[in-house]
Amino acid sequence: MKSHRLPPVAALAAFAAAVLAGCAKPDAASAAPAGKTDRWPLTGEILKVDVARKVLVVHHDEIKDYMPAMTMEFFASAGDIAVAKPGQRIRADMVEVKDSDFYHLEKIWPADAVAVTAIDAGANQLRQDTHSRGKNAYREVGETVPDFSLYDQTGRVVHAARFRGKQIMINFIYTRCPVANMCPASTAKMITAQRMAREAGITNLEFISISLDPTFDTPGVLKEYADVRGIDTTNFSLLTGPETAIKDLLTQFGIIAEFKDRQISHTIAVLLVDEKGGIAHRVDGTVWEPADFLAKMKRG
Repeated sequence: MKSHRLPPVAALAAFAAAVLAGCAKPDAASAAPAGKTDRWPLTGEILKVDVARKVLVVHHDEIKDYMPAMTMEFFASAGDIAVAKPGQRIRADMVEVKDSDFYHLEKIWPADAVAVTAIDAGANQLRQDTHSRGKNAYREVGETVPDFSLYDQTGRVVHAARFRGKQIMINFIYTRCPVANMCPASTAKMITAQRMAREAGITNLEFISISLDPTFDTPGVLKEYADVRGIDTTNFSLLTGPETAIKDLLTQFGIIAEFKDRQISHTIAVLLVDEKGGIAHRVDGTVWEPADFLAKMKRG
């Protein structure tokens, strides 16, 4: 007999609507630095990372109907600067600053062929798996977590197989969530669980936070999110990737997330996965304690 049943979808939907009505994304226009205007899709190669000036030197490809291929300096966020590497291929938005010669890069994603192929293959496999499972897509306690391939906060491709042999705590967040008792509280509890596990001598443990907002939460955004909160990423990965892959993971993990305009209404869940990849424990909702998960972990 299966040991856990997903709460009725209608109940979860009602929970999301009632509790998370105010869980809105900041307006992209108001969040952008003053003076930013036009956006242009850009691909190219990073030649140099100037950390002190927060500048990336990029040789970009031709931007059709705007400018030929050339080498330019671009400002970037602290997180994007931290994960950037000379020789790395990227895709991004080039943002022109009005009445100046300054350009910024935003929404920076790795674009080297090997990484893109691995991520696309993982997304396709996950899509097929979700489709083939149909009404049984949701994985209950006792079932194995799905395979996936996503980017972590450094831009590295991470496969689910990397965590085999380890226990895993998994939650679901997005970096712009403004509701204090939702994503921010869940992240704080994960940090507490990480500290408590270390103090208890539990070493065979990994933590994963999967972004609900892959259009905004790039590796650089997740890196900055982790740095600002002081997350120890030695065994804590923040993951993001293609929207199709994220939606399939949410389906299989039983997370409801409605992507409408500037708002994400979503449910909350935290899972404990055993060394063989089986879901050992799950708590839905915002009321959970790190100590309860610690009690269910295997020491090692």
